[in-house]
Amino acid sequence: MTDTLTPIDPARSALVLMDFQPGGLGMFPDSETLLARAGDALAWARKTQVQVCFVRVAFTEQDHQAIPQHNKTFAPVGQHKLFGADTPETQVHPSLDVREEDLVVRKTRVGAFSTTDLHTRLRARGIDTLILAGIATSGAVLSTLRHAADADYRTFVLADATADPDAEVHRVLTEKIFPTQADVITTPDLPALAV
Repeated sequence: MTDTLTPIDPARSALVLMDFQPGGLGMFPDSETLLARAGDALAWARKTQVQVCFVRVAFTEQDHQAIPQHNKTFAPVGQHKLFGADTPETQVHPSLDVREEDLVVRKTRVGAFSTTDLHTRLRARGIDTLILAGIATSGAVLSTLRHAADADYRTFVLADATADPDAEVHRVLTEKIFPTQADVITTPDLPALAV
């Protein structure tokens, strides 16, 4: 983290953990390290009283039926009834402790905002700063960051608690693309962020 970053106000900030679900983590060979870093970020958020948000992708039968055949990403999900809302593969990974005060949203597309009420719930709490982590860098994180920037959130991306199946895509996004809309930091930077 650069020394020029203005510290956040924890009361106006949220840690958004996206798609840390058993069904998706299998794509990552070092998922244990990724989960450990997400766990570190979660522990920091709890300690500093930053709002915690969990985003998971999961589909009801009605959601499956509503996916149009021309949707290249989700048509196979609908056809094969993948990521069922009540299946173990779509729950938040058990290593990440979900508490009653956390915001938990279920989405049916890539980004955290487009098919959820997350923006409304964050704004109702006065939150204007987001710290993003999740999988995949080129999917949920990219889509959510773009939306957050357009909605005028101050945004951070935790590069070491974010991963992509393609390491080079992750590198390009976190080093070249994301810095145009967010501050890219790592989990060891978090304690200095809330002072």
